[in-house]
Amino acid sequence: MSNWSQHVVLDVEADGPCPGLYNMISFGLVSVANPALSYRGEVAPILQHAGLEAARNIVGVSFEQQKTYRGPEEVMAEARDWLTVLAGHRRVVIWSDNPAFDWQYWNWYCHRYLGENPAGFSARRIGDMDAGRLGEPFNTNSWKSRRETPHTHDPVDDARGNAEALRWILSEMGVPVD
Repeated sequence: MSNWSQHVVLDVEADGPCPGLYNMISFGLVSVANPALSYRGEVAPILQHAGLEAARNIVGVSFEQQKTYRGPEEVMAEARDWLTVLAGHRRVVIWSDNPAFDWQYWNWYCHRYLGENPAGFSARRIGDMDAGRLGEPFNTNSWKSRRETPHTHDPVDDARGNAEALRWILSEMGVPVD
């Protein structure tokens, strides 16, 4: 896609709508250039409450199970290191189905536990890219039919399916992705 950037899809699972009040449970990072390359982060809770039952039911991870995960300091540092190796000298660009959700957790945890976000200060929304491609500004969901990997609320599965769909969108635009 570019010699100066490495594009990565992010998906986050959490027990509520915002960081600081709720816990991030897990996240997946998947390379757009090669969706087989992925990182899964499973994060121990930082708040001592289970969050919203409905959110946990969707994710399928109990509060007790989450307590067995590694601490966010370790997981976020490992994710940063994975991104550094993947990107090399290139800038990391994060894509998401819904950065208003995924990015806010990712950014908050990066700043809290790393002191910075290795992807900088912005994220891109896949649905907006496709709506622009189609010239239909409110058609922000049709791209989801291009996922090959099913949407399961496993963060790596969801990020991989979104990366596959983004690759399709970019190929339709004539943008090389490898």
